[in-house]
Amino acid sequence: MELAVNPRPDEESAVGDFTVQLFKAVKYTSQAEGRVSRTRKSLSFWASGQQKQAKTDVCIMDDSGILLLMQEDKRYMGGSDPEPQVVAEAIAVFHNNNETRVRALDLPPLTSKVIPCITMNRTMPTFYKIPATANLLRAIQLGEYPEEETVVYAHLPPVPRPARRYSEGMKPLDNRHVVLSCFEAFKSFM
Repeated sequence: MELAVNPRPDEESAVGDFTVQLFKAVKYTSQAEGRVSRTRKSLSFWASGQQKQAKTDVCIMDDSGILLLMQEDKRYMGGSDPEPQVVAEAIAVFHNNNETRVRALDLPPLTSKVIPCITMNRTMPTFYKIPATANLLRAIQLGEYPEEETVVYAHLPPVPRPARRYSEGMKPLDNRHVVLSCFEAFKSFM
C-alpha cells in the first residue's frame, strides 16, 4: 500500500500491483470461480471507422470475458482525467465481451450491459456503473452522435474529513473501513 500511496513518477505499476492484491483480499478473484486479474489487457474496437486499441490497467476476467476494469488516475504523473478513458474502455469491454459470446460461447450478443469500473487515485477508488448498449457502440463505430443519452453513475467513498483524507487513500484505518465496505457492496455488480 505504501508504494501505491507514494508512487515514484517512473513506476506506473505500483497502483496496478496494489489493486491486483486488493482484488485478491476482497475476493473479487477466485480460482474456484475462474476469475483472474489481468494487467495491461489489450482491447480492440472501432471508433469513427478506424480500429482503435484500449489497454486496461487491471481487469477481472473469466471465460465469458471481462467482468470489471480498473483505470489508474495518472494525473499525479501529468496524465489526463481517467474518466473519459474508463468510459471508452467500458465500451471496448462491451464490444469484446459480445465478440466472445458470439465466437467462443455460441451465444447471441447482448443489446445492453452495465460495465462495473473503478478508477484508482493512488489507493482511493471511485466506483462506476457504465451502461453500454449496441446503439451506443454503433454510434461510436460510425462516428455519429448517439441518439440516446448515456448516464454514468459514479460513487466516491464518503470518508471522514474528505478534504484531507482523499489524498491519503486507504492508509488511515477509518478510511480503509469505509473503502473496503464500498468494495464489498460493489462486488454485486460483477
